Amino acid sequence: MANTSHVKQHHFVLVHGAAHGAWCWYKVETLLKSAGNQVTSLDLTACGINPTPFEQVLSDSDLFEPLTKFMESLSVEEKVILVGHSYSGSAIAMTMESFPKKIAVGIFVTASMPGPALSIAAIGEEAKRVQPPRDEMDNVYEYENGPDKPPTSFRFGPKFLSANMYQLCSPEDLTLATKLVRPVHSYKADEILLSDVNYGSVRRAFVISHEDKVWSSEIQKWMCENNPPDIVKEIHGSDHMVMLSKPQELYLSFIEIAEYLD
Repeated sequence: MANTSHVKQHHFVLVHGAAHGAWCWYKVETLLKSAGNQVTSLDLTACGINPTPFEQVLSDSDLFEPLTKFMESLSVEEKVILVGHSYSGSAIAMTMESFPKKIAVGIFVTASMPGPALSIAAIGEEAKRVQPPRDEMDNVYEYENGPDKPPTSFRFGPKFLSANMYQLCSPEDLTLATKLVRPVHSYKADEILLSDVNYGSVRRAFVISHEDKVWSSEIQKWMCENNPPDIVKEIHGSDHMVMLSKPQELYLSFIEIAEYLD
C-alpha cells in the first residue's frame, strides 16, 4: 500500500455517471477527506438529491449544468482535480474545454474519453463492435410518444444493476443503488467540440476497471490508444462501480496520479 502521509493536499471534484448521484462516491470521498484533501461531489441535474424532474433534462448541457456552475464559482487561482465516471467522461471533457486553466488534471474512470480527433460517436460505434450484447429486459423504458417511437426515458432495473454494474460490489451497495438510482431522460447527446488549445492543454489520466461489463476493458484500452492520456492506472477485480467495489484501490490511484502529475 502506498504511503500517503506526506501527500500534498488537493481539491478533488467527483462527478458520477448516468442515473446515479454524489452518493456513489461515499467510500472514496471519505478516504480522500481522511487524507486531508478537499472533496466536492456533485449531483448532476435530476440526479441524486437534485430536485429537478428528469423530464426537464433535454441535453448534455442541462445535465451537466451543476458542474458548469461550480467551475464558474471557482477563483481564477484555484485548480481542481476533476474526476468523471462512465457517461460523465463527456462532462469532464466539455469542462476541460471550457475551463482549462482551472483544472490540474482530468481523470476518466472507466468513462467515455473523447478528444479533438476522437468523437463520442466513434467511441459508441467501437463499443457496439467489440462489446458483447447485454440483456436489458429488466430495465424499465417509457414510451410517452407511443410504442412505435423511441423510448423517452429509462430506469436501470435491479437485475440489470446486479448483473452488469454491481456484480462485484457488496449486497449492501447493490441494495443502496436499487433505492437511489433515478430515471434518465432520453435525448440526443450534444456534439462535443474539443480543441488542442483548451482540452489538449489539460493533463489527463484514465483508470481502467478490468471486469467492467458496461465499458469493457477492451474499449477502455482502445480509447487510451486512440486518445492517449498522460497516465493510465489499472484496477483488477472491479466492476463498473469501481468506487464501490474497489474504493481503496481507486483512492490510491487518484493519489498516485496527483503525485505523478504534480
